[in-house]
Amino acid sequence: MKAIRFHQYGPSDVLAHEETDRPAAGPGQVVVKVAGTSFNPVDATIRAGYLREVFPVVFPGIPGIDVAGTVAKLGADVTGWAVGDPVVALLPMSGGAAAEYVAVPAGLLAKAPHSVDLADAAALPAVGLTAYQALFEHAALTAGDTVLINGGGGAVGGYAVQLAAGHGATVTATAGPGSAARVRDHGAAEVIDYTRTPLAEAVAGRRFDVILNLVPTGSEETAALAELVADGGVLISTTGPVPEGVGRGVRAVRMFVRSDTAQLTDLVARVDAGTLRIHVAARRPLTDLAAVHDEAVTGRLPGKTILYPA
Repeated sequence: MKAIRFHQYGPSDVLAHEETDRPAAGPGQVVVKVAGTSFNPVDATIRAGYLREVFPVVFPGIPGIDVAGTVAKLGADVTGWAVGDPVVALLPMSGGAAAEYVAVPAGLLAKAPHSVDLADAAALPAVGLTAYQALFEHAALTAGDTVLINGGGGAVGGYAVQLAAGHGATVTATAGPGSAARVRDHGAAEVIDYTRTPLAEAVAGRRFDVILNLVPTGSEETAALAELVADGGVLISTTGPVPEGVGRGVRAVRMFVRSDTAQLTDLVARVDAGTLRIHVAARRPLTDLAAVHDEAVTGRLPGKTILYPA
């Protein structure tokens, strides 16, 4: 089979489209024929070696933690799945989905949504679960809460706006001119154009029950966000450290996404029910992956990008 592999840490040119053996289905695993994977910023961070202490790569590595495809082979002790079943999953950080086939622990699989193209379903697992866990686990969101989503126009932000608004929260989100209309359509009551108005100025005098920070911020900016949290509220950040000892009963949480089949199944059900929309900005062949990494690093990637085996 063909796969994108890298044999050492480094810039995007370490990624090579090359021939390798098709994976076997070990006990408790299935082999999935990949319809699509998606780019996540952590893919480039791991490839570059910045996370080698946390997520070391066994070379040659294959990137890609999101996968959508069909079951091609069942390993021993696997029940509940059949060859041909459409599935989605969030893989471990070791990845493997940037290939024609990938071996996946059966316990990570969820049935793919039937209402969208199968390859596009790869835009759901990592970012959808990040939004879900931020709002419902870490924030314990309730109807009537006020929520500020810093980065509402991004991949995680799009799901977070929809989930929060659908749960009865009043959502304020930051977004650029290119995504503002989509963020409003997703249910944000207010969209702040961060290219025109500084956030602190736009929300002066207000505080929020929940703030979800999806934008890389320095320590001073993150501390300023914490000051916008209402007494007893919570600041959740996916992008860096959070301040300690904010006071006023405010919790500050640095979160990391994890695979959760039950939650992913819930997200899929919402997609098929029409209450959660998958947004794909671009669809490209897997052979473009190195270019996608470069565009992401330089801020030129238009949004969630699906990659499919060429």
